[in-house]
Amino acid sequence: MTQIIVVEGRDDTRRLREIFPNIQTIETKGSALDEETLQLIEKAHKHAQVIVLTDPDYPGERIRQLITQRIPTIQHAFLTVEEALPPKSKGSLGVEHASETAIKRALSQVKTVQEYTKTDASITQSFLVRYSLVGGANSKCYRDALSVKLGIGHVNGKQLEKRLNMFGLTKEQVLNALAQVLEEMNG
Repeated sequence: MTQIIVVEGRDDTRRLREIFPNIQTIETKGSALDEETLQLIEKAHKHAQVIVLTDPDYPGERIRQLITQRIPTIQHAFLTVEEALPPKSKGSLGVEHASETAIKRALSQVKTVQEYTKTDASITQSFLVRYSLVGGANSKCYRDALSVKLGIGHVNGKQLEKRLNMFGLTKEQVLNALAQVLEEMNG
């Protein structure tokens, strides 16, 4: 099946083509995502594997949300903030700054939104508190490392519950990944 990556702009396309010369992309023109581009993504999704790979910032998340509202079954790949930092802190975060390793990692951890309701969500706030992912002294550090390990993008305490449930991750998967994170931190 053909693979198409949705990115924000031509610099992102250029960067992906440095790694994958024949890759196909659809550019959203940054946060100027319009109806015509949404229709193009929707059409591509019917015939290809379409993966959203946007910058790990507010505009990138907003684009991701708009696309997901329109096409709930679209796939997602995430870079961390650190992976998308520009060299020497000049410019803004972007896919175009990511290393080959980071881009390949993100595309190897593609996620699809799962249908769930609040009543059948397996991950709860109390679960996250119990395992120090929210509300603890080291929660941000654990959350950041866990989100990288699971490939779910940068999240804050409020977003973590939603994102874990949205991608259909189980308590067992979260606990296994958390155990690996803690071992790496303490190892």
